[in-house]
Amino acid sequence: MLEQPNRAPKSAAKRRCKPMHFENVVLKINGIELIQHINCTLQATGKTIVLGPNGAGKSLFLRLMSGLMEPTSGSITGGLEEQGSLAHLDQLSGTPCMSLVFQNPVMLRRTAFENIAFVLRHHRVARHEIAAKVDAALAIARLQTRGQVPARRLSGGEQQRLALARTLIVNPHALLLDEPTASLDPLSTSIVEDMIEQADQMGTKIVLVTHDIKQAKRMADDILFIHLGEVLAHKSKRAFSKTREASRRRPISMAAYQRNKVLTKGALKIGQANSNRN
Repeated sequence: MLEQPNRAPKSAAKRRCKPMHFENVVLKINGIELIQHINCTLQATGKTIVLGPNGAGKSLFLRLMSGLMEPTSGSITGGLEEQGSLAHLDQLSGTPCMSLVFQNPVMLRRTAFENIAFVLRHHRVARHEIAAKVDAALAIARLQTRGQVPARRLSGGEQQRLALARTLIVNPHALLLDEPTASLDPLSTSIVEDMIEQADQMGTKIVLVTHDIKQAKRMADDILFIHLGEVLAHKSKRAFSKTREASRRRPISMAAYQRNKVLTKGALKIGQANSNRN
């Protein structure tokens, strides 16, 4: 049984999601089992970091969460609603909302300002309120001087910040991010992380996929480690950091030893990849 992170929840007034439960979830594509019997619970608030090497199944896990993919077997319950789709996009009219940000954002063929204004118009925000809301969102993303620039002419880091600002303008209940800073410079990475922290403080549930251990340590409340489609650990950040040290101090079963060995190898592989990149 995987250890569930023991973290004090935020106030009930801020909690806007229900815990999400994965029960024996399997995903097969072309007969190949890519997600293997996952059992875990993601709490209603806080920042869950999904960590693992390339090809581990992190992005597939996120797509299962968002409802973009259906499991082959098993069940996923909780989240925004006990029944129905988890991917509604109507938070401004009161319906629960789950937003997903990809590593490579898609920009509309219009200015940065209009990329955000488009979302507000879609949600029928009063015309006289739109400019102020967009200006505030651009300021949070530190793009206040780039509002009239065509979005597709922005740098990669600016586009990702714009995509995140566009997502957060609907004040989502849950924010899922698939390696949002993987190709960003340090400044844009810092700004994106600040924006995510602000969303967390507003009660938005954060689930962020990364293979960057340093980022996981900076941001996580709890860490879920995936390797070869399996969840090998789900612990608080502090407990996760002590896993290797604790394993040296106490006798463990051969099965637990092998699992911890894979976990350690996976973590080392991530660290080596990051060192080579830098």
